[in-house]
Amino acid sequence: MSVAFTKEDSAETASETILPARTISAEPNLVTEAGLQALDLQLNQARQAYEAASKIEDPNERRRQAAIPLRDLRYFAERVRTAQLVPAPTTTDKVAFGSTASFRREDGRLQKYRIVGEDEADPKAGSISYVSPLARLLMGKAVGDVVSVGDREVEILAIS
Repeated sequence: MSVAFTKEDSAETASETILPARTISAEPNLVTEAGLQALDLQLNQARQAYEAASKIEDPNERRRQAAIPLRDLRYFAERVRTAQLVPAPTTTDKVAFGSTASFRREDGRLQKYRIVGEDEADPKAGSISYVSPLARLLMGKAVGDVVSVGDREVEILAIS
């Protein structure tokens, strides 16, 4: 559509307001209790940001400021809607969703990761997605088991 038939000042202004949707994984949306709370918080933050942007008087600036919150609002609404709450593991016999696995790498480094949902994962903070290659290798394993990660091996030292 030509910009002549819209209220934008230019084609550039119009294109700034059209953002691609955030990618939603085809995997089941498994979440921990904390993960579900985080999704709810992010949904509320996106809603508040969108409402604040909607109050801007200038229509072009309003569209620009609302674009990201609107995209996030759609994403988080869908993630909350499809969330499947997984209860915390009741045993530490095997690595499962919600477990924290501690292991030693071949080079002697000690690491530990909690296995969580995709939106909750933050490797720098010690959590990885249950669909990550490492989590898939660790799940179902017990203390003392060794798994191959590429050309290296890791031994599970503890599960909590």
